[in-house]
Amino acid sequence: MSDAMNSPLPARRLGYLFPGQGSQAVGMGQALAQASAAARDTMAEADEILGFALSRLCYEGPAAELTDTVNTQPALLAVSVAAFRAAAQTMGDLPRPVAFAGHSLGEYTAMVASGALSFADGLRLVRERGRLMKAMGERRPGRMAAVMGVDAERLSQLCQRVERESGEVVRVANDNGAAQQVISGTQAGVDELLRRTPEIGARRAVPLAISIAAHSPLMAEAGPELTQAIQAAEFHRPAAPVLGNTTVSWLTEPADLRRELEAQLEGGVRWHESMQALLAAGVDACVEFGSGAVLAGLMRRAARRLPCFSVENMDGITKLADWMQNEA
Repeated sequence: MSDAMNSPLPARRLGYLFPGQGSQAVGMGQALAQASAAARDTMAEADEILGFALSRLCYEGPAAELTDTVNTQPALLAVSVAAFRAAAQTMGDLPRPVAFAGHSLGEYTAMVASGALSFADGLRLVRERGRLMKAMGERRPGRMAAVMGVDAERLSQLCQRVERESGEVVRVANDNGAAQQVISGTQAGVDELLRRTPEIGARRAVPLAISIAAHSPLMAEAGPELTQAIQAAEFHRPAAPVLGNTTVSWLTEPADLRRELEAQLEGGVRWHESMQALLAAGVDACVEFGSGAVLAGLMRRAARRLPCFSVENMDGITKLADWMQNEA
């Protein structure tokens, strides 16, 4: 946990966000590591913990290797933690947020940033999570797709009809708001749902380049092994609540954090509701740490006037620091 997290509650009420799979890109983290000793040391620490050059894979690729889920998951966690630590070092302090929130894989990162989970345990857990998910994808091939322009309730109802009529599995995996929903299931189930999206007025539906059915019952067989790994890791109370993906609950107890990580392997990511919960808690701004700016973009759609910052390089840290100075 950063020393900055030991500071008193801030005048500004911030939400700290951490991205999931899909935000990875070759080159991620490199510019920040070149500019920040904290980021550079974090990436070197990740290499040592995992026993291979994860940093080089992030910086140089190849893309096919980086997008292998067994590598993507620790890579994204490491880059996000590097950005979080770089911001804390550069600014001299990071205020305690209202909550930490991570999208899917990013929930593990949120727990690391909050001090609930060590960096080493977080890396090892997501490496194992990636291995198990990849194995399940090979054993029970599935697919995922993005559906735009429809709310989660209508999409979920169509999923239920498709399952009932076809006997296939298809579920809402990520509720990111009407701008984008993500479905997950068997290949036949997803294909059938995509064929029928005009029934619910969806604006667009696009298959994703992924061969696993994350956040669906197709991951069930991986559950016991992942649970064993989660139970073996040491958890602590976080510096501020972690907003749970599956329950939209403010999690502070180690047992609840463990249960959340176990549940989200199959359970859906209720991201839209999570962002509404942050808004209801009165956040003044949200900050996304890590590669890309997907979550900051989703939050801007949910609250157009809310300041949202993306910290993936020094420019992002400067913009955040300037805003905090001006708003003080």
